[in-house]
Amino acid sequence: MEMRSEKLMTNREFAGARALYRAAGVDGKDFGKPIVAIANSFSEFVPGHVHLNKVGRLVSQAVKEAGGIPREFNTIAVDDGIAMGHTGMLYSLPSRDIIADAVEYSVNAHCADALICISNCDKITPGMLLAALRLNIPTIFVSGGPMEAGKTTLADGTVKESTDLIDVMYATADDSISDDDLLAYEQSVCPTCGSCAGMFTANSMNCLTEALGLALPGNGTILASHAYRKQLFEKAGRQIVTLANRYYQDNDQSALPRSIATKAAFENAMTMDVAMGGSSNTVLHILAAAQSADVDFTLDDIERISHTVPCICKASPSGPWEISDVHRAGGICGILGELDRAGKLHRDTHSVDYPDLESKLNDWDIMRPRCKPEAKQLYRAAPGHIKSPEPWTHETLYDELDTDRVSGAIHDIDHPSVTEGGLAILRGNLAPDGCVVKTAGVPREIWEFRGPALVVESQEEAVEVILNDTLKPGQALIIRYEGPKGGPGMQEMLYPTSFVKGKGIGKEVALITDGRYSGGSSGLSIGHVAPEAASKGPIALVKSGDIIKIDIPNRRIDVELTEDEMEQRRAEIESGFGYKAHRNRKVSLALKAYAAFARSADKGATRDPELINKLSGLE
Repeated sequence: MEMRSEKLMTNREFAGARALYRAAGVDGKDFGKPIVAIANSFSEFVPGHVHLNKVGRLVSQAVKEAGGIPREFNTIAVDDGIAMGHTGMLYSLPSRDIIADAVEYSVNAHCADALICISNCDKITPGMLLAALRLNIPTIFVSGGPMEAGKTTLADGTVKESTDLIDVMYATADDSISDDDLLAYEQSVCPTCGSCAGMFTANSMNCLTEALGLALPGNGTILASHAYRKQLFEKAGRQIVTLANRYYQDNDQSALPRSIATKAAFENAMTMDVAMGGSSNTVLHILAAAQSADVDFTLDDIERISHTVPCICKASPSGPWEISDVHRAGGICGILGELDRAGKLHRDTHSVDYPDLESKLNDWDIMRPRCKPEAKQLYRAAPGHIKSPEPWTHETLYDELDTDRVSGAIHDIDHPSVTEGGLAILRGNLAPDGCVVKTAGVPREIWEFRGPALVVESQEEAVEVILNDTLKPGQALIIRYEGPKGGPGMQEMLYPTSFVKGKGIGKEVALITDGRYSGGSSGLSIGHVAPEAASKGPIALVKSGDIIKIDIPNRRIDVELTEDEMEQRRAEIESGFGYKAHRNRKVSLALKAYAAFARSADKGATRDPELINKLSGLE
């Protein structure tokens, strides 16, 4: 198989290209080696990415030593926590497409042969995943790793263990929390570099890339602060050269992302996600990734999986376990091992480092007798409790692994944390194309809900009605026109879910939106309602006072209106002001361009390819 870069490195007419490569530091004697593009998302804005400049240099050196030509470049990165609660969040989901395009542009423009994606946080991993599956050249993902959980000491001496970003957000809406205690949370909940502690969107996606087979063991769970994460980066740098050689020298098609990310692999990854109660945003991103891979994996497949897979690992914010606890119990391979023993996985899959699932789990599932000593050592990596933005600050180890599959961080299939899966797809006349709820974070007593709607048309208005106590226990807060097209940008709304908890009504209200929620959200928070309001979805027809009925066991969400009543309201909207939000929000041309092509959440909030082809005149 001819390398993509070969024409640049051998043909006479490309001497100019070679001259430029020389000027960029490539030694002429290396011409002919595989060019490995290193997509790095280093950013000083984002704690999950603030250390990735060091990671890039480390990976680059490993690639060079393994016989490749490393070429590092950068993408943007948006910190959802910093962007949240104001119009900055409008840019978060659209950044996924910008990142995907940037990787595609850089790799194709320079004829790179292989790709390493150094990502970590919410939209960056999905954006790079879309690009990798479009490009379909040998690729490995390696994340910056999760941050350690915090430890907060309040003014009266009370110590709060395992605090994280969500705790400080809850505290802001709790009038009983003093300013001094709020400051104590602010200063302690994010103690290290890395993606926010817990199974929020960032860590969920990094776990998914591992389960999908595109990342090495430990990618989703080794702490950013631990020295073992450094070893993972070096290993990834070596492995990408091995993959490139397998493909280009041996014509081994199994080295390609689309060979790895088959429908079976997507189903395995989603099975792991449901079993782990990952972020509801993973639904959005895995649907988009499947489209980039030309895999027929839809919301119906996720719904089917959610009915048959229990939650066996209830990590923060839905449960008591931190990501470091999950790592101690064997990480993603530990979860996959339990699912495999229960017959829940497709075995006819492979990964960037193993030819089949069985051989990988034999080496990396700590519950198997053949588990490698290297794996058992890796999963002992523990928090160091060193407050620092620097990576690899310690080599702290747990005394022993967590192999308790009854009451430990990972359960076996016979002792699930929750018999239902951690995510569920609901449908009904309010969401005919589906919506998503993170059942792992919903108290069982409110799995069935019936109450009057309180309708708002922006996140800002939602925050206002929560904080001024307009939202009452028993009501369903409908937050509409925040979908991909209507926002535009499908805002992530951690503030509303945090504030209802801070107000003490988290178990007494429902929040329903065509936007989305943070992976840190919990409670009866239902997002991704499709079709969205801006696409003439039924959510646009709801009025305050309408009765909303939610039935998670039967996967239903409805507004108690007849079809005739809904048609009458639809006619009123069409003859009046049309489908638009009544609010004052300035929308930039860049966001309007995103909205022009965006589809609803059931399609992964992806660009509409038919519309693009029609308008471009190109096929």
